[in-house]
Amino acid sequence: MKQMLEQIAKALVDYPDQVEVRLLEDERGITLELQVSPDDMGKVIGKQGRIVKAIRTVVNAAAVKENKRVLVEVVP
Repeated sequence: MKQMLEQIAKALVDYPDQVEVRLLEDERGITLELQVSPDDMGKVIGKQGRIVKAIRTVVNAAAVKENKRVLVEVVP
């Protein structure tokens, strides 16, 4: 899931070399923190959060296949 999120983000942004995904695991599940260039934040979030919502939907669909709970956060 980490690699999938990284590939999706790199395809959306102008500075793919600055895309970073951190995986944090705790008792609630897995948290994927997506960090991109400040110039690319709008492209990842999208109008009214539509792009990030779509990214979360795709990642959650992959997580369901593995019986895991995943939260995707975009961090500055």
